[in-house]
Amino acid sequence: MRVKLGIFIRHDGEHVYGDGRQALLERIDRLGSIRKAALEMDMPYRAAWGKIKATEDRLDVKLLERRTGGADGGGAVLTEEAKRLMAAYADFRNGLDEDVNERFSASLETHGIVR
Repeated sequence: MRVKLGIFIRHDGEHVYGDGRQALLERIDRLGSIRKAALEMDMPYRAAWGKIKATEDRLDVKLLERRTGGADGGGAVLTEEAKRLMAAYADFRNGLDEDVNERFSASLETHGIVR
């Protein structure tokens, strides 16, 4: 058995950041487009845009430089603030799954459920 850990960072009851927003920003960085990232995540563009905007508003940082239209159809590039946020979150998140699963396994053993 394995625990699947999901992290949601909240402030004043509002969702600010977490695994999903990290994944969204990673895809935007790789694909250069909010629309392409949303499609890859099977998420409506409007939902992806709303998540980015909400995080920007709640953290008071700009996460994306947006380009509209043009021959390439526009796109999005991560700001330096977004890259720092992603790095900080990755540092925080690194190893948590393993730690949680070790604790879960130990708890099961302690209570005689699994050996």
